[in-house]
Amino acid sequence: MDRKLGAAGLVLFFTTATLAHEFWLQPSSFRVGVGAAVPVRLLVGAGFAGEAWPRPTRRTLRFVRLGPTPLDSTDLRPALRADSVAPAISCPTPGTHLVVLASAPSFLELPPDKFTAYLREGGLDAALLYRQQQGQTATKIGREAYRRCAKALVLATTGLRPQAAAADTAYRRVLGLPLELVAEQNPYYLRTGAALTVRVLRQGQPAAGVLVQVWDATPPIAKQPAGQQAPAFPAHFTTHSNRSGRVLLRLPGAGPYLVATTCIEPAPASLSARADWLSTWATLTFGGPAAATTGGGSRFTK
Repeated sequence: MDRKLGAAGLVLFFTTATLAHEFWLQPSSFRVGVGAAVPVRLLVGAGFAGEAWPRPTRRTLRFVRLGPTPLDSTDLRPALRADSVAPAISCPTPGTHLVVLASAPSFLELPPDKFTAYLREGGLDAALLYRQQQGQTATKIGREAYRRCAKALVLATTGLRPQAAAADTAYRRVLGLPLELVAEQNPYYLRTGAALTVRVLRQGQPAAGVLVQVWDATPPIAKQPAGQQAPAFPAHFTTHSNRSGRVLLRLPGAGPYLVATTCIEPAPASLSARADWLSTWATLTFGGPAAATTGGGSRFTK
């Protein structure tokens, strides 16, 4: 691959439905008691429905719990070695805890026609154009390295109604991951229907024009009005980040929510023996306002 393509700043952001899958962290509950053991499933799938991520111990570079204050953290890799399907975490202090997993690159090859469809479906016009100009769309296998950057927000309480504290800042912590989603407000302390701003950051810098997908799994109301069709479940929406890398969404229910985005770029020289492209998949999962009682549709504003 011509490295000038990378030097020109080619970074393509995309999501696909049929040729790729999201990866996310799914606690058994997003609201837990202080000190309670909480299983966290590592899931891969589509439409906020997933299966266990295979061989996690070999793929995981970082798996950590970051507490409400900067000095509160736990390396979760021993828990992953003990249970690779649903490692248990414990939140020892009240407040919002951030669970983070980053993986090493894995490798995938697709036949030329499927890789071309993959790029076209994801709107990856520059990569598609590059392959067309090089005469690769019908002849060259798509070789891709991909990595995961998943985050989840878990609220730990003592059973009383939680009160926001100035020191409770883990939810907005920027970790400098290759690609990450960062909430700018704490979703657990918002009122129903309030706005939540999420930033898309690439290596800590705002990523503009990024396609972002959101799934809202707030349980639907038990009975729809006569003649009204039940909405899709979970609700699914797409939007794009603005020039500062932000998307604005409203939380109409208690969730949980899955926010996801992906980028693809030319593979670095260190991976070029096995891949021509490197994709990074980022997700953020969390619960919504505790007072919510009915479902509804999320709304986005740039």
